[in-house]
Amino acid sequence: QVPLAESGGGSVQAGGSLRLSCAASGGTFSSYTVAWFRQAPGKEREFVAAINGGSGGTYYVDSVKGRFTISRDNAKNTVTLQMNSLKPEDTAVYYCAAGYFWLFRASDYIYWGQGTQVTVSS
Repeated sequence: QVPLAESGGGSVQAGGSLRLSCAASGGTFSSYTVAWFRQAPGKEREFVAAINGGSGGTYYVDSVKGRFTISRDNAKNTVTLQMNSLKPEDTAVYYCAAGYFWLFRASDYIYWGQGTQVTVSS
């Protein structure tokens, strides 16, 4: 088991920034692929970004490239999503998830946090 907990959500105006954190409280966190997903009301859960457990390589959905940055600190068992130049369409509940493989579908991830709300107003 790898319990995950997100923090850092909130409300911001368009163009602003937020920093989300995902903290793991158990397991060999450094070996997992960790991803951020988001889900807006009435929409399916969407992949946002992932970071590899081994190489530290990253991957982003096109809509956030150049605006969001995912990073990890394995010594602190945390993964961070820095979100800049936020847009109203970024409004969603953001979830962090951990999985064994370098894949980007929600079904590929086995551990999930409870989610944190991000609201961007125009």
